[in-house]
Amino acid sequence: MLNAASNLNAHVLVLNRQWMAIHVTNARRAFSLLVRDLAEVIHVGDGSYLGHDFESWAELSLERDAFETHPHDWVRTVRMELAVPKVIRLLEYDRMPRQDVKLNRRNIFARDHNQCQYCGQRFPLSEMSIDHVHPRSQGGGSSWQNLVAACTGCNARKGGRTPQQARMHLIRPPVKPKRNPVISLRLGTDKYACWQAFLDHAYWTVELK
Repeated sequence: MLNAASNLNAHVLVLNRQWMAIHVTNARRAFSLLVRDLAEVIHVGDGSYLGHDFESWAELSLERDAFETHPHDWVRTVRMELAVPKVIRLLEYDRMPRQDVKLNRRNIFARDHNQCQYCGQRFPLSEMSIDHVHPRSQGGGSSWQNLVAACTGCNARKGGRTPQQARMHLIRPPVKPKRNPVISLRLGTDKYACWQAFLDHAYWTVELK
């Protein structure tokens, strides 16, 4: 039904039937759920939350200038252009995912805002690395509290020493985030600002795909 396009990979927040954030999917999957009447679009505007099935969302998309108070991604079908919903709600799903945030390289970089935790500068990912604050050679393990993003220069300078031994200082103490840090980065943009209302009271657990 939809032409292949980069906007079909746009991120869409998924709520369960109880309006709790459970997942992030892409626009292609979101439209598939809408067409099969398994979900509805939740349109956030002027402090209100309006539900739309696929047909009413398609009709609303025809009034692009009238309804689009915040920019949307758009996809083109054979007959029309459709706004990519930012939030959808599953109509028959109540469960919540397991409360956990995966300890992996991407989430560490996201938690640390892609910023070296020693010099405070941002570098291309090719020049970033993961540092064990308490070195493995001295018994340090891999945990949220002992892993930080570091540029290759600072990591080499620190070597197999602790920050104190290397006379280096962390710009912030490493902690385990309560929600997926990738989501926190996206919330810093206007495009995903409408997600905030659904995330304020929920721990974020599902890794972006």
